[in-house]
Amino acid sequence: MASLAVNFEELHEPSTEDIAAASTAARAMSRLDRGSPSVSFVPQPVDGDIVNVEPISLPMSIFRMIVTMLVEMGNGNAVAIVPVNAELTTQQAADLLNVSRPYLVKLLEQNAIGYRMVGTHRKLKAREVLNYRTKTAFARSESLKKMVALDEELGLYDDEIVGSKD
Repeated sequence: MASLAVNFEELHEPSTEDIAAASTAARAMSRLDRGSPSVSFVPQPVDGDIVNVEPISLPMSIFRMIVTMLVEMGNGNAVAIVPVNAELTTQQAADLLNVSRPYLVKLLEQNAIGYRMVGTHRKLKAREVLNYRTKTAFARSESLKKMVALDEELGLYDDEIVGSKD
């Protein structure tokens, strides 16, 4: 059973230099995504040393994940990698969902997210937490679409801007 302790308190927002480097790298690397099953590249030494370097080949799924992480860092977001089979504490899961630990415990008591007891502690699979996050994000998006459709049906959206003079 894979286990990984993720300490979200150790995550730091990227520095200005990290953000700039990640943005530049994401733009350059996204140009390599041409729909092939893999991508290969030869790393160039930064310090100018001429080294015999072997090409690196990555499956496209991994390459796209790296580009996504670079984009997030380029947007100033901290990034954490959590294996889907990792077991999280309630605090780690709450941090991942951006909710309070007491609220998460209520969700667990309502069986909204699967968990197991280890002594007196609840352990949650990262997969369960991420599935819950995806499910709630989808439900939130669908509710918003329904609200917009209802507002349009009621004529609450007008092309005319209030207070404008033509």
